[in-house]
Amino acid sequence: MAPPGDLDALSPTELKALVVRLLGKVAVLEQTVAAQRAEIARLKGLKGRPALKPSGMEEASEPKPPSPPKGRRGPVTPRVAVEDRILAAAVPPGSRFKGYADFLVQDLVLRARCIRYRRERWLTPAGQLVVAPLPGGVVGHFGPELRRFALTQYHQGQVTVPRLVAQLRAVGLAISPRQVMRLLIDGQQRFLDEARDVLRTGLAQAAWITVDDTGARHKAANGTCTQIGNDHFAWFGTTARKSRLNFLELLRAGHSDYVINAEALAYMRERALSGSLIERLATHPEHTFPDEAAWMGHLERLGIRDLKVSPDPVRIATEGALWGAIKAHGFLPDTVVVSDDAGQFMVGRHALCWVHAERLVHKLDTFTDHQRRVQQYLRALIWWFYRDLKAYRREPTRRRRTELRARFDRLFGRRTGFVTLDRLLARLHAHKPDLLRVLDRPEIPLHTNGSESDIRAQVTRRKVSGGTRSDTGRDCRDAFLGLAKTCAKLGLSFWDYLGARLAVPEQLAIPYLPQLVQSRCRPA
Repeated sequence: MAPPGDLDALSPTELKALVVRLLGKVAVLEQTVAAQRAEIARLKGLKGRPALKPSGMEEASEPKPPSPPKGRRGPVTPRVAVEDRILAAAVPPGSRFKGYADFLVQDLVLRARCIRYRRERWLTPAGQLVVAPLPGGVVGHFGPELRRFALTQYHQGQVTVPRLVAQLRAVGLAISPRQVMRLLIDGQQRFLDEARDVLRTGLAQAAWITVDDTGARHKAANGTCTQIGNDHFAWFGTTARKSRLNFLELLRAGHSDYVINAEALAYMRERALSGSLIERLATHPEHTFPDEAAWMGHLERLGIRDLKVSPDPVRIATEGALWGAIKAHGFLPDTVVVSDDAGQFMVGRHALCWVHAERLVHKLDTFTDHQRRVQQYLRALIWWFYRDLKAYRREPTRRRRTELRARFDRLFGRRTGFVTLDRLLARLHAHKPDLLRVLDRPEIPLHTNGSESDIRAQVTRRKVSGGTRSDTGRDCRDAFLGLAKTCAKLGLSFWDYLGARLAVPEQLAIPYLPQLVQSRCRPA
């Protein structure tokens, strides 16, 4: 049906007739779409959303480890000091002593204890009242062991507050849910600072980081939790939105400034900001701004906030100033950011996850035998190529690097006759620099499995406990989760770490985690 030349010239009756005809057309189209969906479901033989298993590319491309020798397992080595107890045997007179038969038993002592500290009070000749101080680690009316147990159960054990209260009451403590919440979130600034310093050290020292995000609830609203880390550290930050602007703010690692420098201007040029606007920002004598209010005021004075063009100059300029601040603080000097192709992570020197790239081919809908054969053939070629990339990481050479680049073009430049698959191959071929970043930087991983594994704990927490209600609770949840993951990657016990920080008696000292991260991330 051809559209009328001038709608304004139609009478009300003619307009009503036109609307009726258009509604009929829409109804016919809806019926066609419903029929096509039913036919697609019939051809696929599926009811509802298909259940696709993981591709298994990473596991299949690894050599199978040798099977452990069969037999009894080795002796148990306790992590704590062994306490000896001699058990006497009833023997007849004249028996000879033949030593001891050792039998090791591990046990746990969990009981409530209430201590009354009778603090001496003295009145000096000058009239000053002196009271004996409390032992180290005692804060409020709860001891360090209780605080350590509560923090470990909640953050590492994923125990909810009601269940934690029930546990503590079951062993004899008189404690309320409000008091448990205070144990979890009050006075934890030193832990927040240590988690922030872990991120700063990782961003300044690491050769590569992987990133990922997932949903998070805060103040009854949906938000996003972002994970940043590598093999030696992990950090989590929950924010209200998901965007490149938000990711750059997280990469500042607690700093609030905006900086216009060479890196910031290069970022703006790369994102196609107008040359005249870049000139205004570059020639202005003020280049450093302490916070968002000062930065937005600067853009207002330069007239940038009044512009209504695409791309948004305020967003591009702000991203550039954030990138300038990141570089000004020494973060991401030559660091590769490995991500799953989410747009918000496309900053700096970037690499893509091969597992996510292959997953696109794996999840592709097929409807004919030809399409299924082509899909399986391409997946086999990608697995073969991926296995050779892993071999290259172990022994990189210039010749193999050249061969792999040529093979990439042949693999993702082919045409199969399966239109959707061909478009996907062309899309992956366009990401060649990011997918083959490993050829220039063999030390980086080929996937983001580490980030996905780390952030799974946040997903579990979201399912078990819902969201947080206060900003302090949100920050503590993210900080302790990051510290627990960092301890695991450094080979430390989170229980021992908390004991050292909470001044538990007889607990061995544990160095400041950022120092350990720096020593691990520093190149040999």
